[in-house]
Amino acid sequence: MGECQVKQRNWAELSAWQKGLLGLVGLIQILLLAAALLDLRRRPAEQVRGSKKLWTLVAFINYVGPLAYFLVGRKRGG
Repeated sequence: MGECQVKQRNWAELSAWQKGLLGLVGLIQILLLAAALLDLRRRPAEQVRGSKKLWTLVAFINYVGPLAYFLVGRKRGG
């Protein structure tokens, strides 16, 4: 079977468009993390499924953590 090798490129080899896209992706990750941490800090423990400390740690998992918290970790109003 043939092997598929992906050439890694350094920052200088990326086009301006690619650098901009990576910057946007990074910014979105930071904003998701900040929003999750702020919500965890302000939300009462009774409105969080599970431990707030555990969700704080989970939030640091790129994209998956904050999204999981917003989709699963928060209890709906009621």
